Amino acid sequence: MTAQEIEIRQAGLNRRKWLQAAALAALAGLAACSTVSLPTGEGAGVSSSATGTLTSIRASAGLAPLIPDAQLEQAALQQAGYMAQGGRMTHTTGWGKDFASRVKGNGIAGAAAENIAEGRFDLQKLFDIWVHSPGHRRNMLDPRFTRFGLAYVRDGRDSNLRYWSLVLGK
Repeated sequence: MTAQEIEIRQAGLNRRKWLQAAALAALAGLAACSTVSLPTGEGAGVSSSATGTLTSIRASAGLAPLIPDAQLEQAALQQAGYMAQGGRMTHTTGWGKDFASRVKGNGIAGAAAENIAEGRFDLQKLFDIWVHSPGHRRNMLDPRFTRFGLAYVRDGRDSNLRYWSLVLGK
């Protein structure tokens, strides 16, 4: 075997190893995308404590109360976690998923809406802000909705700062 043939063979092996490494990295990336890390914590389960407030808001407009829903709460908790992790309030995730694709990805069908907030306030103040915001109020008073999920995640740098998400659905 000539020196040139040895060089070509070594280059082929190096290229093959590089391609294998690249393929493994791509597979690892795809696996990470398909596994959604859901935040947990004290912000989970707040839907039940918001039922009375939402019932009152809707009753003032002659609407039936909303029922807390675990699936919608999980979607709200997921979005609150995305916002807390990114340190900003947004309806999209860091991967560019908008509300519609997130709802579909969580198995939620039909009409849905989302209210989000960021701040150092409790549940009562949160709903006071949303009631006085035309778009947020419109979502809460939409007669198509019968269920809701509410959650928050605290900011990792400031434990008083919460990222809230309310997901409403049929």
